[in-house]
Amino acid sequence: MLDFAIRNRKEIFRDPLSIILGIALPVILLFLFTTIEKNAPLDTFKVQHLAPGLIVFGFAFLTMFSALLIAKDKQTALLTRLFASPLKTADYVIGYALPMLPLAILQIVICFIAAAAAGLSAEWINLLAGIAVLLPIAMMSVFFGLCLGAVFTDKQISGIGTIYITLVQFLGGAWMDVSLLGETFKHIAYALPFIHSIELAQEVISGDYSSFQQHIWPIGGYAVLALALAFLSLMKIRKR
Repeated sequence: MLDFAIRNRKEIFRDPLSIILGIALPVILLFLFTTIEKNAPLDTFKVQHLAPGLIVFGFAFLTMFSALLIAKDKQTALLTRLFASPLKTADYVIGYALPMLPLAILQIVICFIAAAAAGLSAEWINLLAGIAVLLPIAMMSVFFGLCLGAVFTDKQISGIGTIYITLVQFLGGAWMDVSLLGETFKHIAYALPFIHSIELAQEVISGDYSSFQQHIWPIGGYAVLALALAFLSLMKIRKR
């Protein structure tokens, strides 16, 4: 399983441009929106509100990375050959997800460093807590990507990924107040995990843990659901 994870890490870093884009785009947007906030003060564009939203938005690229990785392995029949090995379904899920964890941490850390440069003021213990509460949504994004990659082809994922990234940025409230979309979309947004993760990270960074349980349960529930879907999707491929 570890050998398989190492192989997947090498495959991921063979396309450094996509990784750079996934990390650089949230940072560029962070500086763009904080510059706008200086000229048109809006709470949504304040760096302490903006940073967690852009980090969660960046995790949508993790979904694309993991989906394309498994879709390409499926297309080249590598998975078919690997199914003759002693690897179990859990080994495949961990082997694909494990290399994504350092990438998720790197995304968070770089975005927090950029936020600090843009004026974010927070205690280091709260920033560490912010990293911790953002990791579940990162892993949910990876597991959901594995599910997409197991079900769809790499060409189909390109279109689906665009829709998914758009939904995350709008329904997650990455850089806008979801209330502006109306009550219906607001209810839909709070039924999804993205806005819960963003609001939890915003509160934790400021040292407020009063709503921790209110937010962590939906995030954890979706992470478990995405893991289960990834597991079932890979099981289905093995049975073909």
